Amino acid sequence: MVVPELRAWRAARPHVVRIKRTVQPRVTRVAQAVQPRVTRAAQSVRPHVVRAAQAVRPRSVKFTTPRLTAVAATAGLALAAGAVAFAGPWDSSGQRTAERDWAASREGEGGADHGRSSDTSPTAPKPAPSAASVLTGLGGSTVSVPAPTQKALTSTLDRLLGDPALGGRRTAVVVDVATGKRLYGKGADDAQTPASTTKIATAVAALSAAGADHRIETRAVLEPGTKEVVLVGGGDPTLTARKEAAGWASLRTLADETATALKARHLNQVTLSYDTSLYTGPALHPIGTNPNLAPVSALMVDEARTDDSASGPVTRAADPAADAAGKFAGLLEAKGIKTTTPGLSKATNGSQSLASVSSPPLSALIERMLTNSDNDIAEGMARQVALATGRPADFDGGAAAIDAELKKLGLPLSGAHFTDGSGLNRDDRLTADLLTALLVKAGDPAHPELRPILTGLPVAGFTGTLSDRYADDASGTGLVRAKTGTLTGVNTLAGTVVDADGRLLAFAFLASDTTDPSAAQSALDRTASALAGCGCR
Repeated sequence: MVVPELRAWRAARPHVVRIKRTVQPRVTRVAQAVQPRVTRAAQSVRPHVVRAAQAVRPRSVKFTTPRLTAVAATAGLALAAGAVAFAGPWDSSGQRTAERDWAASREGEGGADHGRSSDTSPTAPKPAPSAASVLTGLGGSTVSVPAPTQKALTSTLDRLLGDPALGGRRTAVVVDVATGKRLYGKGADDAQTPASTTKIATAVAALSAAGADHRIETRAVLEPGTKEVVLVGGGDPTLTARKEAAGWASLRTLADETATALKARHLNQVTLSYDTSLYTGPALHPIGTNPNLAPVSALMVDEARTDDSASGPVTRAADPAADAAGKFAGLLEAKGIKTTTPGLSKATNGSQSLASVSSPPLSALIERMLTNSDNDIAEGMARQVALATGRPADFDGGAAAIDAELKKLGLPLSGAHFTDGSGLNRDDRLTADLLTALLVKAGDPAHPELRPILTGLPVAGFTGTLSDRYADDASGTGLVRAKTGTLTGVNTLAGTVVDADGRLLAFAFLASDTTDPSAAQSALDRTASALAGCGCR
């Protein structure tokens, strides 16, 4: 029987490996250093223990389990204290001085990016080079550093993109972010299924149309002359009912403030309704019921998840709005407000506000969407674009609004076709040219509102959908930031990378007709890593 590896362990494994590599040598050195002291201490103590045992033997003392435990614990603490004392002393910054002195005594090694000062010991190791920033180059700060040449990039990338694991169709573009100049192109204008890299386009459109500071409000209102309370959904896909809201809009806070407002009106029993009229059209995505996406609704909490997860596939509530209203009713009753079973309704223009909560700025939602490849947020963002541009807030309206907003920004839309905001629909079509143009636009100093797109991209080996990748490829770890895309037979990667000279490059790699997702992902990762290690001139 094969036991599947736990998802949590897969995500944590690269970090555990790195920690192990760092800690293991130190533990070994401490153990080797402490062992002689422990041996001498044991030899010194043994005669006293024997005499003490002989002295108490006539009393036939029986050591119980609690006593043995106490003795063992005391001995363990003493040994630990001895080890810490031996390993020390410690300086005011918490560094072990013995370790610092040991490091200084070793043969000099490392880079020379940081100049030595006059008080640097000649035996100290050479300073390590600074790691390149994953956002180096924004605003043209590296224009003085030569960009890679087309010939050198072609020699490097053609070989890597020829990997059979990338299927029968593969396209690629590499662009210098500081200048916008294309450095490499392979099928640049050939539209392919982009999978979740579609979210980059959705993010640009949402930040451009609604603004990075826009917040989404969820309200509770009272219909005048009645005891009807209406929970009005504003389309916030990050609204949460969990005790720890972690900065997101809280349904618990909304319920607490609503209960307070009702009690001030001497109301302790109400009719509860909910309003989802902000969104129109079908709630179910064309792919049907799927653990990667809840039915799209203007009112939902925790993305209608049926467990305590915050990302990834999981069974969803069939009716997210009814689920949210039911939780709201329970929270009100916990505050002494009795409610009826919630029912669908619509708030009138004359309704009186009881309480409201707002999402964090749209910039934060965009970063979360890109880092975790969050489909629920993506479809919510598409509808925010539709609302901001006066279109119906449904799948068709969102897709049309994204296309129109990108056209306003002057982006190359030839061959592009949008059907949703998440990229789950296989009918979506984007080009590598458009994806890199979107990334360059996000780095343009003239569009600071788009910067969350670059900061929200997963970091290779560390965050989001790239946290469990690049574990065996150190050259790209921490330097590649990219949005992943995966559907059956489709693997894509688009993002930014800092090359060996500190130049920020935008890239997009799209592969179709792949048969082994893992092999295809590794091939794409190796290609992005090659950019990180390449001066390519």
